[in-house]
Order: sequence, then structure tokens, then C-alpha cells
Amino acid sequence: MKISSLALLAIIGSAAAGRPQLSISVKDGSFEDLGGLDPTLSWSASSKSGDVDLEYGIEAAARPTSDIASLPRKIWGTASTRVGDWGVTARADLDAQDLSSADIEVDASNDDVDLTVHLEAKAGESFSVRKIEATKGIDNDGNRITVTPRYDLDTEQGDVVICYSSGDTDVEVTASKDAQSIKISQQIDDENRISPTLSSGGDISVEWERKLGDDGSLTATLKPNDSIDIEWKDDAWTANINLPIDGTDITGANVGIKREVSF
Repeated sequence: MKISSLALLAIIGSAAAGRPQLSISVKDGSFEDLGGLDPTLSWSASSKSGDVDLEYGIEAAARPTSDIASLPRKIWGTASTRVGDWGVTARADLDAQDLSSADIEVDASNDDVDLTVHLEAKAGESFSVRKIEATKGIDNDGNRITVTPRYDLDTEQGDVVICYSSGDTDVEVTASKDAQSIKISQQIDDENRISPTLSSGGDISVEWERKLGDDGSLTATLKPNDSIDIEWKDDAWTANINLPIDGTDITGANVGIKREVSF
């Protein structure tokens, strides 16, 4: 579905009241020229209607083109309010080139009973629930346990995630009828944290996070014979690097660089 340039400018002008964000990605190791760049601009703004807090935005390609209607990629909006003891937030994401359906997410939380519910659905000619999960928390003598059952209605598969936190150690166990995994996260010192993950199928990954001052961090995740993922945050800058690996060989590179820019 196409939209007119006047409508696009109206959306951008309204959303530009917020703070724009520019993201530039370099994919598949194409560093030789500008052809490998994929710049994206995002705008967002917020307002209030009675007891409902509203936020909305648009994501658009920032590349030269004669077809301005092809620039918008995604339009989204959220509404947040309270219903009794529950805080409820609903979000809708629409493909700007096909407005016939929307991805819906609904989150509800009740602090008094330490319970949250998350639902994902598809809305179009009909409304269908795709995923649902709930998280129940239990605090005991400085330790915390959360239990999260999850179910995917598309695949008819479910699992349960159990997390235990005590001091500098976190343990996360994910179990389904077909597979299990365990992740142990240990805070080594004020700057370093390491998190190995083991699965019943024999897969292993190791994540290392290092703080770089108050506003920076470096996180590296190694999945043997799969990939190395690196995320570097430095104040307003965020860089993500994905390096697929085969044995000891790096077979490609995907790089994403993002900075919040005010105009």
C-alpha cells in the first residue's frame, strides 16, 4: 500500500517533535564503498489522552530515491494506562508498505502479586493470539526466583524458564519437552561479568561483559562453530558486530552502528 508524499511529510513533521535517531548499518562485510551502507532514520513523540499515555513513531530509510513513498519502513504506537491494580501497555507495529495487518504486543503487570503477563498477536482481517507468557516472582531473604511458562500457539510448543538470583550469581534454566539449557552468570568484579550457557544438545556459548566507565560497555558472545557477536556501547553510540565462523575461519561480517542525533 502506497502513501502520498504529503502524508509522509505530515507524519515526519509530527514525529520530529521528538528526538530523531540515525542508524547506519554495514552488512555482509561490504566496506569498499557506500553501497554497503543502510542508513535508517527513526522519529518518536509522545502525548497524553486522559489517563492514557501515548507514544508513536516512524522508521524510514535515509537513502536517495525518487520514490518517497518507498522510504517509510515501520510505523508504531503504544498506549499505557492502569486498569485497577494492573499496569497495561499495548503496542502496535505496522509495515509501512503493507498496512493490512499489525503486530500487537500487550504487557500487563501487577506489583502487589509480583506477576506480569505478555501476549503477542496479529491483527488484520481477524485477530489471532500467537504467543503468551507469564512471569511470577518470589523474593526470599535477599534471593529472588522467577518462573516463566511460555507457549507458542503457531508451533504449539511451550517451555518454562526458571531464574534464580543470589548476590553476584544468576542461574537461568530453560526446559521444554525436547531440550533443556542452563545459563550461569557470575559477576567477577565491578567491571567484569561472565555467563556460560550449556544446552542438552551439546551446544555451548560464553558471554563476557565489561563495563567501560559510567556510560560504556563491551559485550562479546562466542558460539563455537557458529558466530562471534560483539556489542560496544559508548554514551550515545552503539555498535554491533556479528562475525559468522566455520571452525576457526571467519566467513563474513555484519556491522551496525547507531547514534542518537538531535536535529
